[in-house]
Amino acid sequence: MDRPLYIALLGYRSQPHGGGQGIYLHYLSKALVDAGHRVDVISGPPYPELDPRVRLIRIPSLDLFVNGLGSLRPRHLRSFSDVFEWCSKLTGGFAEPYTFGRRVRKYLHRHGRAYDLIHDNQSLSYGVLKLQREGFPVVTTVHHPITHDLRIALRAARSLPERLLVRRWHGFLRMQGRVIRRLRHVITVSERSRQDIAADFRRPLQDIDLIYNGIDTAVFCPQPSVSRHAQRLMATASADAPLKGLRYLIKAYHQLLPRYPELELLVVGKPQAGGKTEQLLRRLELQDRVKFVSGISTAALVRYYAEATIAVVPSIYEGFGLPAGEAMACGVPVVSTNGGALPEIVADAGVLVDTADGEGLAKAIAGLLDDETARQRLGEAGRARILERFSWSVCAEQLVAYYREVIRDADR
Repeated sequence: MDRPLYIALLGYRSQPHGGGQGIYLHYLSKALVDAGHRVDVISGPPYPELDPRVRLIRIPSLDLFVNGLGSLRPRHLRSFSDVFEWCSKLTGGFAEPYTFGRRVRKYLHRHGRAYDLIHDNQSLSYGVLKLQREGFPVVTTVHHPITHDLRIALRAARSLPERLLVRRWHGFLRMQGRVIRRLRHVITVSERSRQDIAADFRRPLQDIDLIYNGIDTAVFCPQPSVSRHAQRLMATASADAPLKGLRYLIKAYHQLLPRYPELELLVVGKPQAGGKTEQLLRRLELQDRVKFVSGISTAALVRYYAEATIAVVPSIYEGFGLPAGEAMACGVPVVSTNGGALPEIVADAGVLVDTADGEGLAKAIAGLLDDETARQRLGEAGRARILERFSWSVCAEQLVAYYREVIRDADR
């Protein structure tokens, strides 16, 4: 059991610019290879960006969010998964976790016995559950229960039809709830997520294991050669996802401008054309003041952090809080809400405010804009905290020990 392992990491959509799950697969696979193990990432589109030592196995889908409903062709009618995915999208649903589970199970039936272990990244699909029943050693990471996203989206919905569409899109949660209660080995990335998974999915707390995510501190690090802007706020947030709380930061920015007329706001994210973020910007007459960037490289992201005066994390809920951790690793002072697991990551190395509180964000940001010494202290404290508590090498070491226990359990 001390030999190197051969691990399959599964992701139903894994492009790193699309969210934390793609980032998790990218850095975890790299850390496992660094530790001497062999890793394949088996993913649906959009596909991940991986270390050259990690093999990517593509599991094609219709990828309807990119290709649109008009991409269905007669050959797709021979596939139940393709037809189901298309019909689900047509009616406002999100079938990718379910259909990825079907497709990846077929692939692993042909090739899966070569792997020592299969690690699923939150698809929580019937296909993965069937793999466990068929004797494959399976581990699943749940970053946070998507039930939180559902509740926040329902609160943000402004009409009955919109609420019905929100519920329809989140229909995959019924499958995920059934699956997670039957999986043998479930891990999550924060204590807050652990408690929320237990409450929302009715899985005993003692049956959920905690292994924190890591931050690549060699990549996300201070850039002494880059000049920091005197007055620039930066946030990394999915612009139209209510869960990310960007509207509260925009309101705080609007409140701060009369006092700091040169203040900039840079958002790493892309607003939906005509969506709620664009509507709010027009209403506050900020459409020419807030800058959005998306699809950028990691190097560009690190440079943006280096240029920022303050990084702001306005999220209503985070299962771990990668944007906060990455900003702290870059030595940027952080103002964050206390949503979800963010207090576990930020602690006293940043300024914490209540969620959904634009005035609280504005007050905390103003306090740091006026205090260069506090900004310097928090930037240094944030970097030190990430180095001490959160790294991918530690995460990989803990996961490999966990994998070996799962394999031993499967061999009994």
